Amino acid sequence: MNPQAFLSRLPLFKGLPEEDLVALAGIVLERSYAPGEAIFREGERAAGLNLVFSGRVKIFKLAPSGKEQILHIMGPGEPFAEVPVFQGGRYPASAEAIEASRVLFIPRDGLTDMIRKNPALALDMLAVLARRLREFAATIENLSLRGVPERLSAYLLHVSDQQKGAAEFELRIRKGLLANLLGTTGESVSRVFAKMAQAGILRVQGKRIAILDRRALADVAAAKRSLD
Repeated sequence: MNPQAFLSRLPLFKGLPEEDLVALAGIVLERSYAPGEAIFREGERAAGLNLVFSGRVKIFKLAPSGKEQILHIMGPGEPFAEVPVFQGGRYPASAEAIEASRVLFIPRDGLTDMIRKNPALALDMLAVLARRLREFAATIENLSLRGVPERLSAYLLHVSDQQKGAAEFELRIRKGLLANLLGTTGESVSRVFAKMAQAGILRVQGKRIAILDRRALADVAAAKRSLD
């Protein structure tokens, strides 16, 4: 799929006339990244909007101790580094490819010109920012107030919802990355998976997850049910 066709399918650009989509595709830069390669680092000057074309990208921060905390994992079609596009300034976090990835980069000046011509695009961008703010608030709540079973259950329900409520799906990230995203250790994630399997809530075969009892999983996520 070429960048123009890809952009036309994204909710962010759904209201753009064909001629503006052509113009937008004309300023897009397609960049390829190897697994582990940096897309940008925290503190670097923000130059534009990024969109995952293929692959997966993690957004993370590093503590002074060097400990990494993943904030988001982005998949195809998802934009990232939206706020600096409006604010200018510097990136507040780092971005790195998890797997071989292609990223579409839209320079800030070109995108702001497009927004001036199409005010509806600004509203779509604000909707994306609002969703990201809700996700960030949920991340803070998960890390500070919820235990590992609740965090893992909520994450699995989120992945299922992203796939139209699929009862069976494959985790696209390694256990270590999942543990980092949930603010815990790989051993803790494995223990919770084992308890859920024993309780008949999940079936786990490698990276393949089958939700056997969605209501029970939702109860664990809401801290209405204990696995102990």
